Amino acid sequence: MKKLTVKKGSECMACLACVQACSNAFYKEFHPDKSCIQIIEKNGAAKPMVCVQCGKCAKACEAGAITQNAKGVYTINKKLCTQCGKCAEVCPFHVLVKVADQPASKCIACGICAKACPMEILEVVEA
Repeated sequence: MKKLTVKKGSECMACLACVQACSNAFYKEFHPDKSCIQIIEKNGAAKPMVCVQCGKCAKACEAGAITQNAKGVYTINKKLCTQCGKCAEVCPFHVLVKVADQPASKCIACGICAKACPMEILEVVEA
């Protein structure tokens, strides 16, 4: 299974370069709420929140718009998405994006955020 991970023992400096790269890739603008990776504060430290490809979004999608590909990555078929937002509601990490009047978007383990990270703490791995 292919997925985005945070390297163990690494420290995030909360520069938001990964967040910017993701929102620019999906929405052509820098907007933290339109990124499929989020930086949160936990115990006084910045921590990237990433999609672990758990599939809860796919189970919640009544339209069948979210399916798992051969590499184990859950993807959204924008043509089938009804824009109901149920997938975003069930995402345990709050990294599935639902913007008004647009289909949902989620991490597809493309690595754009990993390439943008100056600390090199993100990586796409085969799990």
